[in-house]
Amino acid sequence: MFTFATAIQAVAAIALLVTAPALAKSTSVKPSATSKQSTSAKTQHRLILQVNSNDPAMMNLALNNAANVVQYYRELGQSVSIEVVTFGPGLHMLRDDTSPVKARIETLALSTPEISFKACGNTKQNMSKAENKDIPLIPQAQLVSSGVTRIMELQEQGWSYVKP
Repeated sequence: MFTFATAIQAVAAIALLVTAPALAKSTSVKPSATSKQSTSAKTQHRLILQVNSNDPAMMNLALNNAANVVQYYRELGQSVSIEVVTFGPGLHMLRDDTSPVKARIETLALSTPEISFKACGNTKQNMSKAENKDIPLIPQAQLVSSGVTRIMELQEQGWSYVKP
């Protein structure tokens, strides 16, 4: 016989089934040793770090985030790809003549090939016009036509996005 108590038990069971996976994800901070073993070594993590400010502290924070993410997944035996995408005033991060973090990027690039650096072509072109000169980029930078559309396209492919 179907009673009010039976209905409440059914609703509670359904709620538990729906929320349990979300709770499990939100409460886990770091995988345990057993989950490390069960996670495939082929797991590919992909992260976009946006830099759109000419603030050395924010640039260093983005580089810290990138280095920490690489170290975390290396320890798990998993692969990760990180793109630091710069546009607007953030392009100074990758400018050879104005980057406050040029030496750090050079060192980081040698030890962490998982991290790549993208420079917005639109911003570079606008800065070049405004300054009436060619804007030199550091050797580690790759030019993309638009930083914003690069981020958009990567997100559409399932990349995770962080703005430090």
